[in-house]
Amino acid sequence: MPPILSIRNLEKTYDGGFQALKPLSLDIHAGEVFALLGPNGAGKTTLISTVCGLVRPSGGQILIGGHDNQTAYRQARRLVGLVPQEMPTLQFEQVRDLIRLSRGLFGLPPDETLIERILKDLSLWDKRDAALKELSGGMKRRVLVAKALVHEPQILFLDEPTAGVDVELRRDMWRIVTDLKARGVTIILTTHYIEEAEEMADRVGVITRGELILVEEKAALMRKLGRKELKVELAEPVSVLPDSLSGLGIELADEGRSLRYIYDAQGERTGITGILNALSDAGLRFHDLHTKQSSLEEIFVDLVKDS
Repeated sequence: MPPILSIRNLEKTYDGGFQALKPLSLDIHAGEVFALLGPNGAGKTTLISTVCGLVRPSGGQILIGGHDNQTAYRQARRLVGLVPQEMPTLQFEQVRDLIRLSRGLFGLPPDETLIERILKDLSLWDKRDAALKELSGGMKRRVLVAKALVHEPQILFLDEPTAGVDVELRRDMWRIVTDLKARGVTIILTTHYIEEAEEMADRVGVITRGELILVEEKAALMRKLGRKELKVELAEPVSVLPDSLSGLGIELADEGRSLRYIYDAQGERTGITGILNALSDAGLRFHDLHTKQSSLEEIFVDLVKDS
């Protein structure tokens, strides 16, 4: 099956000469959750805006459901829903009227049943007749989500969807993502809450300085690049490491109450057996030890730092 979104050699250079996107290619498959990670200014929003037709690319091609988003803009845009970071300017419009308008802009007939379901799913039904300006920031963000869903897109872009929102909205947002994925909707999100990407995403892309430096299945990425940490809790604290332990990659931690050792879990030899033997030879007793896998956030930080 061809990808629902296919990007080939996409680039964007603004009039002042700033290259926001370097030639970039990416395929997104129907029904997956793809997390796009990157620091501020990396090109995440530019990429999303270009795919959604809000920014004109300097080169390359974007196919959405087989439709070129430049030559068949209307057909391509119909398949896409976008939840942007910015709030809408129609502050005096009522919530339900805004949702109706958003559906009508795509040439679709009214569907009050659908609108009611979306508003109830987003805890907006009680605010349906309120003006947008009367809502809290979290409620306005819910309206953005409703506007993006009302034309029943096949691809939903979420640009920092939970940045600065309350815990309840964040929980509702990820419940909605789970439900949409179950219905076959493709989700592409950018986020600074990397633990959310770690929990929700099927694949992860890392972008920095306008360049897509890595695309990988999340589990494979963590197997490939994830490190493990061995923590040895000492029976008695020490102020300095014995000379016999120097050069083994061991660090003192917790004010001398424990030792920390980072190793490659996929390597042929972890070095742990040698570490434990060295501790015994040095006369250091311990009462507990445990390992911890690197988080996606730690992997991301290392990737961006090294790029």
